[in-house]
Amino acid sequence: MPVIGELLSCCGRQLESRLEAELLMAQSLDRPRAWLYGHADEELPHAAAERLATLVQRRLAGEPVAYILGSREFFGRDFLVNPGVLIPRPETELVIELALQRLPLGPCRLIDVGTGSGCIALTLAAERPAWEITAVDLSPAALAVCASNAQRLGLERVRRLESDLLGSVAGERFDAIVSNPPYVAAGDPHLARGDLRHEPACALSAGADGLAIIQRLIAQARETLEPGGWLIVEHGHDQGPAVAGLMARSGLAEIATHRDLAGIDRVTLACRCAAGCTMVRNPASP
Repeated sequence: MPVIGELLSCCGRQLESRLEAELLMAQSLDRPRAWLYGHADEELPHAAAERLATLVQRRLAGEPVAYILGSREFFGRDFLVNPGVLIPRPETELVIELALQRLPLGPCRLIDVGTGSGCIALTLAAERPAWEITAVDLSPAALAVCASNAQRLGLERVRRLESDLLGSVAGERFDAIVSNPPYVAAGDPHLARGDLRHEPACALSAGADGLAIIQRLIAQARETLEPGGWLIVEHGHDQGPAVAGLMARSGLAEIATHRDLAGIDRVTLACRCAAGCTMVRNPASP
């Protein structure tokens, strides 16, 4: 039987990624990845070797590792994922960080628009137990994944609604709206490459310039936010000025674009100021 360490090296070369080889090996053995480091000289059982071969072939065919494993880590927690939801990405953690910075520790009503796997809504619910959180999505399949994650994390208190943006909560008010909406331009060649080929198009693409959904969300947000409430939106690397402009024209204030850890403009936020507040447009900030 083959030795684990040798197989890891071989699979790493095939996949051009040692990390992916370790993740798939750990999955085939039903062991944590860290276990591999202390057992590199052990032989891989035949059944595990067969499972590993199948997983490697799936990855070589282009299937995302997160879909193969059925989960992806986000903000220190594992979230179930499948091809019905977008795979959580590290850059989206900036949405979490900004919400935690801007909003109070105490009671707060927040809605996550286009929740997908629920990684934003459920992370915020775990980090802020006093918050009342609603997660909405147009896709019943995505809401089912969100429900599974809520159950696994003990966060069933998060309300889940099928909704086209804010349509199902018309008349309600929130202290914050957060969203990682579709923002890729329809003709972007990246949609036909890599993992994006396998992710749901409805969670990625939004019109010719990628701003169609964001524009609608901003238009609805002003009437849904409480005075002093925040809108926090993830967007593409070159969309910060356009998103800030849409927010300004909608009457929102204290507008600022923040960069992710790669130094890329990633999230723009704005406040619905109380009466008498003057609009201040801030430059991009790190």
